Amino acid sequence: MPSWPRLPKARNWYRSVSDAMARETLCLLPGMMCDGRLFAPQVDALGTDHDIVIGDITGAETMAGLADGLLAQLPDRFNLAGLSMGGIVAQEMARKAPGRVMRLALLDTSFGADSDRRKAIRDDQIARARAGGLRELFLTEMKPHYLAEANSADTDLNRLFLDMAMILGPDVFARQSLALRDRPDQTGTLSGFAGPSLVLCGAEDRMCPPVIHEQMAALLPDADLVIVEGAGHITTLEAPDAVNAALAAWLARPA
Repeated sequence: MPSWPRLPKARNWYRSVSDAMARETLCLLPGMMCDGRLFAPQVDALGTDHDIVIGDITGAETMAGLADGLLAQLPDRFNLAGLSMGGIVAQEMARKAPGRVMRLALLDTSFGADSDRRKAIRDDQIARARAGGLRELFLTEMKPHYLAEANSADTDLNRLFLDMAMILGPDVFARQSLALRDRPDQTGTLSGFAGPSLVLCGAEDRMCPPVIHEQMAALLPDADLVIVEGAGHITTLEAPDAVNAALAAWLARPA
């Protein structure tokens, strides 16, 4: 299974010792069936001042297992941002190790547990993916909900989404679906996280709509809420400048 590498910028290789000591780690967690390319604009914009790690959320079939694997590899203190499923894993990490997460950013995600109806849908999707139907399932039931209407015909983005999903394959789809199906509600995690938080989503996100993000921002004690106009569920690629600006402001807040 893939393990996404650190992505340093070449111009950071020759920096002073004091600069190196001041640099903080920023861990970015991709969404379901996505890889580090989901955050390419953010790595480019933020990698000058932060050591960026793209977290691997493909190797376990529970949220707890995914969180434990990431926490074992990260430094004692780090900043954490996740989109969609990545945001759900980020909440589990914050639940397990709140003192290690300096700042928390939740992008186009959710905080509740799956309903019984949604669990049944996931079970059906897992069976179809394992039977060779991942491509059709992705094209008909997942990708159509990703982008805002104005971006829906973007062939480069649509090609990228399909490429990421097919490279990861049906086994990863099954593990991630199980982790999402059985995930806990994180209401208590959000209300108990005291660090600076960012809650961001596209105004046209149909998978995790703005109302969910308003609820998350209300639960978090120290959160900024950003709604990005003209973007859907994949804000990092649909509106990279707006996302980069929001993340930069969040990272600049005292931890």
